[in-house]
Amino acid sequence: MSALDDIKSKVSDGLETDTGKGPLGIGIGVLAGILMAAIGVTGFLWDAEPATFDVNQVTERETRQAGVNSVRGSTTVATTIELASILLNKRGGYLTNDLMPPGAWMDNVPNWEFGVLVQIRDMARTLRNNLSRSQSQSTEDEGLVNAENQFYFDNDKWILPESEDEYRKGIHALRDYLQRLGDTEQQSAQFYARADNLRTWLSEVETRLGSLSQRLSASIGKRQLDTSLAGDSAATQSTATRNEIEVKTPWTELDDVFYEARGTTWALIHLLKAIEVDFRDVLEKKNALVSLQQIIRELEPTQQTLWSPVILNGDGMGILANHSLVMGSHISRANAAIIDLRRLLSEG
Repeated sequence: MSALDDIKSKVSDGLETDTGKGPLGIGIGVLAGILMAAIGVTGFLWDAEPATFDVNQVTERETRQAGVNSVRGSTTVATTIELASILLNKRGGYLTNDLMPPGAWMDNVPNWEFGVLVQIRDMARTLRNNLSRSQSQSTEDEGLVNAENQFYFDNDKWILPESEDEYRKGIHALRDYLQRLGDTEQQSAQFYARADNLRTWLSEVETRLGSLSQRLSASIGKRQLDTSLAGDSAATQSTATRNEIEVKTPWTELDDVFYEARGTTWALIHLLKAIEVDFRDVLEKKNALVSLQQIIRELEPTQQTLWSPVILNGDGMGILANHSLVMGSHISRANAAIIDLRRLLSEG
């Protein structure tokens, strides 16, 4: 071995000793361990769903801050504002667009966030197109146009602009509408609590819950007949499909669908309670108030504490639980009650 090779060997051994067994290597290992532990603890703390809130207290706070009295529609608007505020300001903040751990490694909370966001979007659209307009030919409220546009911004943008920034603009637009709604000196904002408007929003809810129910029940797989054209002998579709298909949610997506359903139902419970306040006269006239209250009762068990560390996917009649089927059962009953409520509202 040459002298140069001997020097290289000694330098290499020294570096290996310093970084692998010496104080520097030990220090790096300790710091890495502390960092991973901190990330894990932070992720555990962030992996929590917000508790429910009192819609009447939220309405009182929002109207007081706006300097106006609570009027017809204030509870629905204030509740929508609170849902969006919690979405952004809950423990850990808004996680869907996070690029750094632990947010980037978490998927339960982002799916919960998406479920809440869809309900906010549906309510913002209904406010713009129906609840704030006296008829189809009336002018749209510019503030609600802005609010709807902001909430329909991509939910996973992290820069230029961030999703959170756009959603905050949507909250600001809703607060502006809430302030104008309660200002007796101006009439630029209105909220029309009519049975047809309520039926329109409930139709959106029915569609969302129906889709979630199907996705949840497909956790164990099922054979499904194609009923797309049933009930209309003249109906056609773009391309032919098989008469019977196998529907099954991939096991990697079971928890995604479950937590999206948790977020959806959490938001719906509050919106339905707000509707109970703002549409109380309509519901009592149609003798449908108890029907709405029953829908809320059906959805409340979806927010019970989940004690299992993972979403179990046992057979429907097997030993292990199937959390998706339990969630789907609650949602299906609520959806059936919504169909009945819409029928009651359509009757004179």
